[in-house]
Amino acid sequence: MKKLILNRIKAVLAERGVANKVLAAKMGKTEATVSRWCTNDIQPTLEILHEIARILDVDMRELIVSTKK
Repeated sequence: MKKLILNRIKAVLAERGVANKVLAAKMGKTEATVSRWCTNDIQPTLEILHEIARILDVDMRELIVSTKK
């Protein structure tokens, strides 16, 4: 079964030059959790996406894969 790619956290981290471990530390999460978000193995809640957006200073919509092409 193909994995659904629902978030762009990994891409936005790369665009901003922020390492997974930096985000994990700022959020009080483990590096493993952030890594699983980045690989779309698990999805963060909307509240967590909001916090990630605030930390990275991006619009929350940038963290989500668009359903429009």
